[in-house]
Amino acid sequence: MRTPRVVSLAPSATATVAALGSASALVGVTHHCDPPADAGSGHVEGTAARVGGWLNPDLDRVAALDPDVVLTSDGLQADLADDCRKRGFDVSHREPSTLDGAIETFAARGTDVGRPDSGETLAAEARERLDRVADAVADRPRPTVYCEEWSDPPMAAGNWVPDAVRAAGGRYPFADPGERSREVGLAAVEDADPDHVVVHVCGHGDRIDPATVAERDWDVDAPVHVIDDSLLNQPSPALIDGIERLSELFHPGALP
Repeated sequence: MRTPRVVSLAPSATATVAALGSASALVGVTHHCDPPADAGSGHVEGTAARVGGWLNPDLDRVAALDPDVVLTSDGLQADLADDCRKRGFDVSHREPSTLDGAIETFAARGTDVGRPDSGETLAAEARERLDRVADAVADRPRPTVYCEEWSDPPMAAGNWVPDAVRAAGGRYPFADPGERSREVGLAAVEDADPDHVVVHVCGHGDRIDPATVAERDWDVDAPVHVIDDSLLNQPSPALIDGIERLSELFHPGALP
């Protein structure tokens, strides 16, 4: 079977395709996508063309790559997905909003790139890792956690992040699973009295000075953890890494 020509317009889709071992199928990615590498090989593919930003790619460049499928994700790319369909592209738009939805998308992306068995395996492995975390934190007290996805203004993370915090053994009173991230007042954070503050600002990786949050004019006495935003902001296999990282922060030594 011929390897499909895949253009990924979403960093989460790019990361998932790479985790499936199909980085070589990627003929186009955005400037916001990490250089794709096939899982387990460490080999970074250099043949994927950069086609622009994830919200404003150059669709003429996409067309020139003659893709068999274009991958999009997130509600912010819904209009872009429609524009791609109008161009005649075969588009696979996945829009998970919860942790379960993200894992289901791992399997779906396998189907998108012609590797359904690999997709099912990736999803199963993610669930096994989550089961190990759940067993490790099951009998431990749950700390209250505030996760900040954006800092100006402060925004409490939503979507799958409430699920991620709970999966890691924490309590998250700022949003329900599947709700969009939303602006939050500092008084609301104070009232929740968090035990941990997790900062994962979109597009900034881990390049945030924790002092800018810790030294705010607020009455919050909790450690501030800055983690790479890809670990919580992408519905990709990196999200499972992020949950394991959170479990280490909330329950040191619990996870073997």
